[in-house]
Amino acid sequence: MQTNHRRCVSCRRVAPKAEFWRVVRVYPDRQVCLDQGMGRSAYLCPQADCLRQAQKKSRLGRALKANVPEAIYQSLWQRLAEIEEKEPTTITPCPSKT
Repeated sequence: MQTNHRRCVSCRRVAPKAEFWRVVRVYPDRQVCLDQGMGRSAYLCPQADCLRQAQKKSRLGRALKANVPEAIYQSLWQRLAEIEEKEPTTITPCPSKT
């Protein structure tokens, strides 16, 4: 069976869904949360560059058609720090746009 693929809202990389963080605008209350719930979703690579660009250019908010609270970005930065502590060399950078 084929795996489901998704696209990063920041770098536009396509990969299996399991390689991304999922940010969801939950239906019907329009709250934004991580990894759970049913509603409009956006996917983001677990990379510092992707997270930085998504936050700077409001790419998550645009994809979700909702305001993304600062607490969501803080949670994502904490997750990234935890990943880098565990496996500092296994994270591959996203392809750069030229």
